[in-house]
Amino acid sequence: MTEWEKAEAGMFYVGKQEELDRERRFSQELSFEYNALRPSQIREREEIIRKHFKKTGEMFRIEQPFHCDFWGRVSIGENFFSNYNFIILAGNHIDIGDNVMIAPDCGLYAAGHPFDAEARKAGLEYARPIRIGDNVWVGGGAKIMGGVTIGNDAVIAAGSIVTRDMPGHVLAGGNPCRVIREISEKDDRKYMEWNWQR
Repeated sequence: MTEWEKAEAGMFYVGKQEELDRERRFSQELSFEYNALRPSQIREREEIIRKHFKKTGEMFRIEQPFHCDFWGRVSIGENFFSNYNFIILAGNHIDIGDNVMIAPDCGLYAAGHPFDAEARKAGLEYARPIRIGDNVWVGGGAKIMGGVTIGNDAVIAAGSIVTRDMPGHVLAGGNPCRVIREISEKDDRKYMEWNWQR
């Protein structure tokens, strides 16, 4: 079994292994190339993403800077948007649905390290997949850990640390992230009724 296969199976794998190091360096070069493009070079930015992500929708936008250690394990759906300083550690698969919005300074961290110091010194790592459903909004500074699934239509509050699955159609937040309440019509009504002329 290769180290790639071990990672995908959720087993411990050796992170400092030649094949993984080669892929990681390649992805670092892609991130550098992507971030060096001018903001007006939209077509060139899209081409890099389409060529190197596992899957993309037709319409998407990823603001710079963007950093990812394994581009080929990332899938994004239709109408995806991520704001500045988005980081993906894709030791395992990252699957993002349609109409997902990621605010600035967010991270998806599939990779992790064992608690045992000797295992860490030996270079062992593990990685769990991350799945984000359709119509999800992730607030600024939120971090989503490996093994987490977020259901459709959820809102993850700014600054949240998501360490376990979140159901769909809820507002969730905190450290660790927890469900605050189900989303209802009242949530949007308060913004529609706000006096924006103040």
